[in-house]
Amino acid sequence: QLQLVESGGDLVQPGGSLTLSCAASGSALDAYAIGWFRQAPGKEREGVSWISRYSGGSIKYADFVKGRFTISRDNAKNMVYLQMNSLTPEDTAVYSCAAVATSGRYTIIMDPALFDYWGQGTQVTVSS
Repeated sequence: QLQLVESGGDLVQPGGSLTLSCAASGSALDAYAIGWFRQAPGKEREGVSWISRYSGGSIKYADFVKGRFTISRDNAKNMVYLQMNSLTPEDTAVYSCAAVATSGRYTIIMDPALFDYWGQGTQVTVSS
């Protein structure tokens, strides 16, 4: 069974950068499309970015992170990353990665209800 563990969350000043990592174990990551989601206190979970099974396949970003965040994956290392730049206080949230098995090489799944595996999340706090 696939297990996901996020890391890299931290306290950062506005305008700063962080790279979140999602480490997979228990199964080969290349069978899964991945999504990054976040949830701020008192708010609903929202999707941040999504990537298909292979790097160089399909990628999608939520409008509020376009041009600031970059998702990537290294299937050989069973890792997914989220590079976050130009962070603002509105980016403060618990960030989680999630995985869903897909047959399509370029398929992106965006609906969180369809994801089968979730990490525990990592806290990102943007504050001066």
